Parts: sequence; C-alpha cells; structure tokens
Amino acid sequence: MNSIVSIIEYFGGLTLLLFRTIFWIFTPPFKGKRIIKQANKIGVNALFIIFLIAGFTGIVLALQTAYQMRRIGSEIYIASLVSISMARELGPVFTALVVAGRTGAAITAEIGTMKVTEQIDALETLAVNPIKYLVVPRFLASLLVVPLLTVYADFIGILGGGLIGIYKLGIGRNLYFRMAFQPMVYKDFFTGLIKAFVFAAIISLVGCYEGFRTKGGAEGVGKATTASVVISFILIIAADCLFTAIFYFLFP
Repeated sequence: MNSIVSIIEYFGGLTLLLFRTIFWIFTPPFKGKRIIKQANKIGVNALFIIFLIAGFTGIVLALQTAYQMRRIGSEIYIASLVSISMARELGPVFTALVVAGRTGAAITAEIGTMKVTEQIDALETLAVNPIKYLVVPRFLASLLVVPLLTVYADFIGILGGGLIGIYKLGIGRNLYFRMAFQPMVYKDFFTGLIKAFVFAAIISLVGCYEGFRTKGGAEGVGKATTASVVISFILIIAADCLFTAIFYFLFP
C-alpha cells in the first residue's frame, strides 16, 4: 500500500513540475542563451556515442535478419526492415536511453549539488525562480535536441545496415537505399519523432525532479543520480510500449 501511495505521489510531483515548467516557459524574461548552452551539452557532446550505438545497431539488425532472409531469398527486404525499425522504434528508444544515462544523470547531479549546498535557497532569496532558471532551459533544450538526435540515429543505423547489405550481401548501393526509403511513409517517421518528444520530456523532468528532491550531502547526490537514470529508463520503455500500442491500434 505504501508503495502505491509513493508511486502516486511521485507521478503527482512530476505532473506538478510539468505544469509549473509550462507556465514559466511563457513567462518573461526569455533567456535563449541558457537554452543554447544546455542544447550543446545534450546534443553535440552525445553525437559520437549515438553514432557508435546506432551504427552497430544497424549492423547487428542487418546481420540477424540476413540469417533468416537468405533462406527464402529475400535479402533485398533487409534494407526496408532496418530503415522502418530504426525510424519507428530503435532510433528513438536507443537515443533516449543514451541521453537519459548521460545527460539525465548530469542534470540530477548538477541540481542535486545545488540543492545540498543551498544554492537553490540562495536563488529564491535573490527572487530568482528555480524552475524558470534551472528547469525551463533543460526542458526546452531536451525537446529541441532529442528529436534531432533521433533523426541522426535513424540515418546512422540505416548506413550501418547498408554496410552489411551492400558489402556482405551484394545488394547494389542504389537498390539498397531505394528499398530503405521507398517503403517508409510519413507515419513511420513521425511515430519516432512523437516518441522522441515524449522521451525528451521524461528525461528532463525526471532529472530535474530528482535533483530538487536530493538530500543528504554527496551520498544523497549519488543516490538521486542513480534513481534518475533507473526511473527514466523505466518510464521510457513504458511510454514506448504505450505509444506503440496506440499507433498500432489507432493508426494501422
């Protein structure tokens, strides 16, 4: 019973933080430089690791499907399978998990350290709203960058699959990319983008919320950082399952 109450309280706190963040987004003054700074931290610094993960994912996906497709002489459809899988599912999910593990943890550590060292109290003393100053730039930067990183991961994954399709299976380069992009429809692409926006909101809100709840000095910062990553992972997978079911049944 206590666990259920704790879960309800946690989601209530996240929802309240979301509403407050949306309120302060439209409240002047507007500080674009802080958003750009956070976007650089989230996006530019994550390009290389996403390149590696998306590229290897495309390679592994092509290799695994080739094992079955070669039995029925359908290697040509590997390109379509890789592209649609990356666009609808693997691209947004893997990108979100990377950002949650890397940036979400950093957000919690930064705000948590400010919390235990009473810097947030100092902001309030100076009449600076912590949500406006700390949460809004990270929230907007996540909404901006995570979908862009998802598109980047999609293309890298398709290129990774192309290495196997073109150089291992002997599919022509032009044929591979034609089969990769022709079967895709707008729904495949925008399904992944919608998921990416939701994942971005989850990562930034959970990271900030855990930071504000931090207590107990350096040990508390470590616990809050771990909780932020674990909860973000769980919510990302749960949200992915929910939206996949919605898109499947409502937009077949």
